[in-house]
Amino acid sequence: MKVIAINGNPRKKWNTATMLEKALEGAASEGAETELIHLYDLNFKGCTSCFACKLKDGKSYGKCAMKDELTHVLEKLRDVDAVILGSPIYLGNCTGEMRSFNIYTMGAKDENFDVYGLHKVFELNEGVATRIFGYSESLYSTQQFPF
Repeated sequence: MKVIAINGNPRKKWNTATMLEKALEGAASEGAETELIHLYDLNFKGCTSCFACKLKDGKSYGKCAMKDELTHVLEKLRDVDAVILGSPIYLGNCTGEMRSFNIYTMGAKDENFDVYGLHKVFELNEGVATRIFGYSESLYSTQQFPF
């Protein structure tokens, strides 16, 4: 069994990293091969909406076409049995680095918003923006061109 933990905290020795290390220790005690990856050690930008992962029969269909320091992490995740994600909560959400570590795909359909909890994400972001800037309103579109 292989288990990878992803630390989305810029601090490598604080609470989030400690909890991830303890979880990996537990997995290792049961015979798992483990690894802890610190996102803030990697140079990556996250999804650039290039759509290469969406092009049917394209060479990157179903996987990210970006080649950066996250590429090897994404390749490792294909072969693991469990992934543990850890992040502190800043302004009502996980860190920006963790949000950029987008292991799911863009283009959710409106009917899937509740399944993925996206309405709550917009509501939380709107609340933070309102506290900082005053009245804020979220607008979103689920339309994409077909591939």
